[in-house]
Amino acid sequence: MKNFVEELRWRGMLAQMMPGTEELLQKEMVTAYLGTDPTADSLHIGHLCGIMMLRHLQRCGHKPIILVGGATGMIGDPSGKSQERNLLNDETLRHNQECIKAQVAKFLDFESKEPNAAEMVNNYDWMKDFTFLDFAREVGKHITVNYMMAKDSVQQRLNGTARDGLSFTEFTYQLLQGYDFLWLYQHKGVKLQLGGNDQWGNMTTGTELIRRTLGSEVETFALTCPLITKADGKKFGKTEQGNIWLDPKRTTPYRFYQFWLNVSDEDAERYIKIFTSLDKETIDALVEEHKQDPGRRILQKRLAEEVTVMVHSQEALDMAIEASNILFGKSTKEALEKLDEQTFLDVFDGVPHFDISSDVLGQPAVEIFTQAAQVFPSKGEMRKMVQGGGVSLNKEKLSAFDRPVTSDDLIDGKYLLVQKGKKNYFLLTVK
Repeated sequence: MKNFVEELRWRGMLAQMMPGTEELLQKEMVTAYLGTDPTADSLHIGHLCGIMMLRHLQRCGHKPIILVGGATGMIGDPSGKSQERNLLNDETLRHNQECIKAQVAKFLDFESKEPNAAEMVNNYDWMKDFTFLDFAREVGKHITVNYMMAKDSVQQRLNGTARDGLSFTEFTYQLLQGYDFLWLYQHKGVKLQLGGNDQWGNMTTGTELIRRTLGSEVETFALTCPLITKADGKKFGKTEQGNIWLDPKRTTPYRFYQFWLNVSDEDAERYIKIFTSLDKETIDALVEEHKQDPGRRILQKRLAEEVTVMVHSQEALDMAIEASNILFGKSTKEALEKLDEQTFLDVFDGVPHFDISSDVLGQPAVEIFTQAAQVFPSKGEMRKMVQGGGVSLNKEKLSAFDRPVTSDDLIDGKYLLVQKGKKNYFLLTVK
């Protein structure tokens, strides 16, 4: 059995762990859980470090359980948040849970016949019939307010800038999370909780609740991964367009691939250890090769390939690479037509964009590209460029400046892509 803690350590995925954690993991097959929030029907790459921890755990011979916080998702965790979040209904939570399981199944083996097969649980199942009186008696009496107040997550909200302070609902969050650990210990034999470093306070409340409820001889443990940031200290996984999601309908595989391809050299060296399953020898060799010629971006390319295949598929990666070549290399009209609409728009996000009326279809290209859309400043300049072979429509050289542009030229029934020279693109949307 590979040493799980050692695996996390060299990958830069270990922040804190309680004394005795490593010894426990070397002594027996350990069942460990990690909680995730079902507030959306997709995970985003901010969740990936935790999911990769579970992946390494299972590969090291231990049993991973992923807990979907159906009950706690109805409340909201104050850790790292400045305001209370929206509460979800049961139907939405169940839908989100199923979507999340389908995504996590790409990382964990739920179907294995081995004793360390992955499981998914939802804390709503054991919390929904738990009355307030039961909670006060079985959980509340074991943990003092003084203990709860000392937690960083509580202190930050009480002393922070949030005008609304901290609601009682949120204050009790650490007890609810602690009760999850107690329930999982009693019903699933869970001895270890994994999570991000911002969860350390909630996680240790769980070990304390178990100790005070079941006796000091019962030992449970907690282990955290660091919160992933970019080299400049900014939040990882956020772009101008928002989160980078694992769901291809929310973030296309092309945009997903481009995100990893465009990380800095420093980040690529860290991320390839955290977000892939490549072994140490392979990564060390890639780092060395990258240093010889950083311009080739060997680390970024391998990182982008590995993560895209793992989250999506080889087919999605091939499509993402082909889409990248459309913008940066030689390509064809057929390649353009193979893209789905969202990927097509992602590829040409940021290029000058014109809306034109469908009434102009049938007119000569020179009229449309100088009058309806200001692609060229004058007809004379366009004529000269077309004669020099420097103008393409939908990746095909325009042979005559006055050739009619018709509905047959439209990509996806509404787009025209004009290219001036090698790098200047213009996207026209026919309305």
